Amino acid sequence: MNKAIIAALFFTTFTVKAFCQTTIPAKEAAKHINETVTICDKIADGRYFANSQTTLLNVGNVHPNELLTLVIKGDDRKKFEQEPEKFFLNKKVCITGKIIDFKGRPEIVITEASQITLAKD
Repeated sequence: MNKAIIAALFFTTFTVKAFCQTTIPAKEAAKHINETVTICDKIADGRYFANSQTTLLNVGNVHPNELLTLVIKGDDRKKFEQEPEKFFLNKKVCITGKIIDFKGRPEIVITEASQITLAKD
């Protein structure tokens, strides 16, 4: 019985920790490479590149001074009901995803529309 309780507590603790995301300000994104985080900030600009079917959304500031870039590739763009570069422009959003380094700049690759939500405040 005691082993079952200990195992249940261990599993619960591990599961809760695995699903909790760290919330950070966009200006600290570069300090959290390879971490899955949530960032809430404004989409300052965005652009869709038809030739590569890639959408770039810049968080915090316009390019080239963005704090973080969101990348939506090919078929993942179809998961959005509206064009992300227009719908999210100048709106505060919350983004959850893994920050990667792209040529010395932080970015999150968005593969699901649910990774970007309008901020409640």
